Amino acid sequence: MLNKLLDKNKVLVILSIPFVFLTSNQSLAEDDNLISEIKWDCIISHLGEDFCWFHPRVATIPVIENNGCPRILMTLQKHLMVSDYYSGLYTSYTDDGGKTWSNPQLVPELDWVKEEEGITASVCDVTPGWHEKTKKYLAIGVRVRYDEKGRQIRDRAGRVEGVYAIYDPMSNSWTKWKKLEFKGFLEKCFSTMPACVQWIVENDGIVLLPIYFAKTIEDNNNNYSVTVVRYLFDGEHLKFIEHGDILTLNIPRGLCEPSIAKFKDKYYLTLRNDERGYITVSDDGLHYRPIKSWTFDDGSELGSYNTQQHWAVHSDGLFLVYTRKGANNDHIIRHRAPLFIAQVNPDYENICVIRKTEKIVFPERGATLGNFGVYPVSPNETWITDGEGMFNNARKKGAQGCVLLGRIIWSKTNKQVSHIFKPFPFLTN
Repeated sequence: MLNKLLDKNKVLVILSIPFVFLTSNQSLAEDDNLISEIKWDCIISHLGEDFCWFHPRVATIPVIENNGCPRILMTLQKHLMVSDYYSGLYTSYTDDGGKTWSNPQLVPELDWVKEEEGITASVCDVTPGWHEKTKKYLAIGVRVRYDEKGRQIRDRAGRVEGVYAIYDPMSNSWTKWKKLEFKGFLEKCFSTMPACVQWIVENDGIVLLPIYFAKTIEDNNNNYSVTVVRYLFDGEHLKFIEHGDILTLNIPRGLCEPSIAKFKDKYYLTLRNDERGYITVSDDGLHYRPIKSWTFDDGSELGSYNTQQHWAVHSDGLFLVYTRKGANNDHIIRHRAPLFIAQVNPDYENICVIRKTEKIVFPERGATLGNFGVYPVSPNETWITDGEGMFNNARKKGAQGCVLLGRIIWSKTNKQVSHIFKPFPFLTN
């Protein structure tokens, strides 16, 4: 949502183009044998001037199966080649473990809404997830308003707000976008944004949703703060329970785009800032230790800045997915390619990214890769999805306007999700 884009480029729909990228030559830590392979594919491509696919993110729907494969539903939208200007929400799905995908379809309930004269409301930066207790698929994002030229309108409180929609797989139906419920001072904030965040569902069905917010119009785009909100989801409504600590940082724009993960009874929150990424840890998901900047295990800075980081969680290991400086990528906007994954030392006192475990998920081909999603689609695979940002002549450098699917294939069963999702049948033969 905070991305500033520079110029326009051309985009065409191409059939799925397969690629495979194996693990890098960097050696693994002695205790890191969890990733057996990384594969990636271009599952959708569009080359033209009108848009590029953006914010593709997936979640498994285990109650729909085809020949033993669960349906995996992707949400995505068109970036309309003006900074942070997005279409309504599209969906695509696979019923064969990602081998083939349906053509993206615009969901009427989740499309643009015309408001007062000249203003359009759209929802962007969406992250979906499966809610096992209610057997519903939740999509959470941010509603924004545009003028006729695609510029965001932020002239008063409420123009930017957190929303959600629900997909019922049994009736094959979506609700319209619903405004997220907030209480206390959060009700009166200028903006509340669960934009591009990873959220989690506890075993009892409680949703932990990290958000960032601007208290006043002066804070907007200058001084964002972060908190984690607990919600009860009854299958129809997300009901506010409480929020946690308010995390702030006195550096331009503050903290934004937080993502939460749970690993071995601890909660981990990674945070975006203009200058560097930050990390903090909690025992309960609401109350956090002082934030630290992300570093490698040799003490050097990770070099991820002004973009998202997300988590890949296995029951036996915690991994960070990120972009960073120092990868022969000074020609890429904000160094947003290639996309990396590496194991994390989860101990708060020594928390860091283990440098020698770093691998490339998607190589740099001239496009930005900073707006991505991560989801554990089965006990054997975690998927990373991304859309190539076709800016600054990316096509001339090799990008194809792809929606990218990266498969993290685990060497051991991920017990964190094995009670909800089944292995793909072709992995059990």
